[in-house]
Amino acid sequence: MKSILLCALALSCSVAVLAKAPANTKKAKSQPAPAAAQAEPAKKLPVITFTEITHDFGTIAEENGPATYVFEFTNTGNADLLISNVIASCGCTTPDWTKTPIAPKGKGSVTVTYNPANRPGAFTKTITVSSNVENEKNLLTIKGEVTPKKQ
Repeated sequence: MKSILLCALALSCSVAVLAKAPANTKKAKSQPAPAAAQAEPAKKLPVITFTEITHDFGTIAEENGPATYVFEFTNTGNADLLISNVIASCGCTTPDWTKTPIAPKGKGSVTVTYNPANRPGAFTKTITVSSNVENEKNLLTIKGEVTPKKQ
């Protein structure tokens, strides 16, 4: 009889201890982490900042040939900037760009040449700049109006 009572007492103590354990675990999980563990280290990222993103050539005479504009930019981030590609929206526009890495606070450019041959009238063309910045792509725009050659 004593052994049955001792077993029952031991079983009830074990159940009580186990029932309390999850409650202590939950309290430990709900406590906020120390401030040092919560703060993320700042990412080192380049940032491309163009002086302007749209250029209006105004009126271009077709007989004068291609028109060129240089879009200038600064790396305002804290890591090297690298332009991987520049694509124009049509074959009438030819881009060229700084191909070497641009250090923070350094400057670079995207040169765009528009060929007005056989393209009289208004035009708007986009140039997509792909780089290692956070949003990866920037759009530049050129526009103007081509007056046709005099016959």
